[in-house]
Amino acid sequence: MDLASFQALMDELYGEADRARGVAATVAWLCEELGELAQAVRKGTRAEQLHELGDVLAWLASLANQLDLSLDDAAGRYLRDPP
Repeated sequence: MDLASFQALMDELYGEADRARGVAATVAWLCEELGELAQAVRKGTRAEQLHELGDVLAWLASLANQLDLSLDDAAGRYLRDPP
């Protein structure tokens, strides 16, 4: 699945609830999921790591949707002008 399709799927599945929650709460959830990913990387199984990567990606897509930004555009920066 490509980033644009994933972002669209997250909007379809969770967009209404995510918009009601708001950007600040979405950032808080994203940070919590990043913490869970960090713990899974340190002490978890590969299955737990994969699960948490998915959660982080889902919350990142939600944030991008609420900001009306494209994850494809964000990633494309690394093709055009990598830091």
